[in-house]
Amino acid sequence: MAKFTTWDGLQLNYRVWEGEGRPVVLQHGVVADTNANWMSVGIVAALQAAGHHIISLDARGHGRSEKPHDPARYSWQAMTADMRSLFDELGLDEVALVGYSMGGIISILVAQADDRVKRLAVGGIGSGVVDCGGIDWRVIEAADIAAAMTGDGSTAAPQAQMFRMLADVLGTDREAIAALAAGLNEAPIKTVADITIPTLVVAGDADPFAAEPQRLAAAFPDAHLVTVPGDHLVATADPGFAAALVEFLR
Repeated sequence: MAKFTTWDGLQLNYRVWEGEGRPVVLQHGVVADTNANWMSVGIVAALQAAGHHIISLDARGHGRSEKPHDPARYSWQAMTADMRSLFDELGLDEVALVGYSMGGIISILVAQADDRVKRLAVGGIGSGVVDCGGIDWRVIEAADIAAAMTGDGSTAAPQAQMFRMLADVLGTDREAIAALAAGLNEAPIKTVADITIPTLVVAGDADPFAAEPQRLAAAFPDAHLVTVPGDHLVATADPGFAAALVEFLR
């Protein structure tokens, strides 16, 4: 594990697994971190077995990265800049970028802004990107996530309680997540039609946050869809998720 200072002075944590070829960069989902989203479910192990050079970033507010409690320190643009700053820090000329849930939105924005991204894989998102410009606020609102992080979370919307449960299991800084939710209350994506690189969309078949993933895949010029069993929290643990990534990145 290592840290670097991102564009606005925050210390962010990343981890590297040495391998061959184009680096595969991973960005996790909200509340989770490198271990929860990628290591514990076997995705890092599968990519290692395939020989890939792997880099995973703990987003601001998560994992071992710095966790400000000020909503002004969180925005989609800030987190996009964090990933690009990591590319700069490590001197990366080209990458395959993989993002899940919140990380999927960040990865789309990075791919639009940075031509060092040569392949893109996103999971845990679906038609909300097309219809809502990012996270599917028809399923959950940012205020719901923030509410779930306060008190015992029992009055939060049912979908948001899932994130509270995950936060409690992981020992997440809930005040930082509440600040993040307030800062990410926007729709950053106007279109994905400008992302012409090969793209993979992976979705759990019972994931309400990734509803109608075929519509998201169809919105990219060069994308294909893989569905796996599971909801938002467990889809990444299905062996088919890792297998789809390995096949796509082969």
